[in-house]
Amino acid sequence: MLMDVLPEQLGEWTDALSGQSYAWQAGTFVPGQLDAPKGHLVLLAEQLTKSALQQSLQILDAAGVQVEVASLKRIAEREVLNLRLSAWSPELKAHLQEIATSWDIACVPALPNGAQPGLVLMDMDSTAIQIECIDEIALLAGVGEEVAAVTRAAMEGALPFSESLRRRVGALAGADAAIIDQVIANMPLMPGLLTLVAGLKAMGWKVALASGGFTPFTGHLRQTLGLDADFANTLEIKDGRFTGKVLGNIVDAEAKARILCELAERYDIPLSQTVAVGDGANDLLMLAQAGLGVALHAKPLVQEQAPVCLNLLSLEGVLGLVQTA
Repeated sequence: MLMDVLPEQLGEWTDALSGQSYAWQAGTFVPGQLDAPKGHLVLLAEQLTKSALQQSLQILDAAGVQVEVASLKRIAEREVLNLRLSAWSPELKAHLQEIATSWDIACVPALPNGAQPGLVLMDMDSTAIQIECIDEIALLAGVGEEVAAVTRAAMEGALPFSESLRRRVGALAGADAAIIDQVIANMPLMPGLLTLVAGLKAMGWKVALASGGFTPFTGHLRQTLGLDADFANTLEIKDGRFTGKVLGNIVDAEAKARILCELAERYDIPLSQTVAVGDGANDLLMLAQAGLGVALHAKPLVQEQAPVCLNLLSLEGVLGLVQTA
């Protein structure tokens, strides 16, 4: 089956593929499968074009990588194409990422199996929700610019997270703790969050939050969305006002990675079946620990190091990655 005879929109390829696996050989698709795939390339977009596939195949051909079209699905109103690869390397991933200007990719050694039990652990601020809660608290407390600058430094990796958190919380000393309720009442969910959670729950997967933010916000999300667990920091409050201190151990990068492993053990889920999602430097250890680490609209440092980066799609793209295999 020649590429030229296939429609420009990959969404129209379903009938042509007829549910059969096809290998890419000498510029044409022929029925067949790879004997022992060593990696996956997943293309994701609202609408995938033939051009996106052609550009990807050029890079794979140049690298001598054999390709099998494993599946083409529409998941959460997005098109998801899964290619099995005969080889995988960080260099190959980097080349494919460079050309993905109008689509998202995941080029990884392995994908979780959506038909088996699994776990998704998400960061909260700028991942599950669209804001940084501490910045919103600080804004209402009248110290917004001071705290936002420290938040940026921490998320970009320029400042140790624990130090940055204590500095930011310290700036809140004396502010009315009722601010928390105001922020919760105006907490915008990240696009795709409800779709992701509903899809994962329908699959029987566990969903949890591990946040460098604060327990009132993660607890609200756990309760309203029916999540399985949440972990965050505890603000000290006395006489209805913030003391400027954090109680207990801080949920930092090391804690997030540890929480992922502990939850996987609690639910008897292999790490290969875990997915971590985050956007900041304090998420990198968690992303590296998971079977699949996904950076969502991430900071530059995280873009460079994360296993997978979703830059165009939102959290519904995570569901696409889980359900494509």
